[in-house]
Amino acid sequence: MSQVNNIIDTNSLSKLKWRARRGMLENDIVLTKFFNKYEKTLTINQAYSLEQLLDLSDNDLLDLILQKTNTRPEWQNNNDILDILQKLQTVY
Repeated sequence: MSQVNNIIDTNSLSKLKWRARRGMLENDIVLTKFFNKYEKTLTINQAYSLEQLLDLSDNDLLDLILQKTNTRPEWQNNNDILDILQKLQTVY
């Protein structure tokens, strides 16, 4: 099994959850639900994809979750990011 498919370790997961804290309540709620559902199975590769989404502003992230905007062109063929985004959308 490649390293990117390994489950993220507890320390890295804690750091990711801390980084996922947002200034917008709606995003906090979605991300909390996401972690409640997926934290036990979150892979290193998925965590990296989530970090890329977390680089967005609060408004841009929420617009993606609510499907008000399309993903960035460079992400449209990135199945890892699209998978995480879909998971975020399903927990909303």
